[in-house]
Amino acid sequence: MRVVILFGSEMGTSETAAGCVADELAGAHEVSVYDMTDFDVDDLDVAAFHVVVCSTYGDGDLPTGAEPFFDALDARTPDLTGLRFAVFGLGDSVYGDTFNRGGEIAAEKLTARGATQVGEHARHDASTEVRVRDMAREWARSLPVLEFASA
Repeated sequence: MRVVILFGSEMGTSETAAGCVADELAGAHEVSVYDMTDFDVDDLDVAAFHVVVCSTYGDGDLPTGAEPFFDALDARTPDLTGLRFAVFGLGDSVYGDTFNRGGEIAAEKLTARGATQVGEHARHDASTEVRVRDMAREWARSLPVLEFASA
């Protein structure tokens, strides 16, 4: 199964998490990793499983690197029916109501276009001792990617 990992990062932590997810999935799948700034909305492929790794910036916003991708998604309004995706969000619970909002916004925008979110929506908390690398690897092992290989 082809897996496309898209990351949106402000300080590089999402890129690190995306790399860990890719490492876990690479043995059994054809995996590609892209910074959202370098990925065109028109390249979203319903035949591939997509993983979105997205941090939260400022007051619950998408990171700067993810904004052009989601702006293009809003402007072009593609029909993403059939596209399956999972989200690994990053944030800091000190920010209360906006904790991990970047990943939630990403999921909302994709589902609004008809895509289906699958698996557990991961929410890494920078205020804990859990290392993002460890959580990303463990989460990747739980993804139901194989279920969609024949779908």
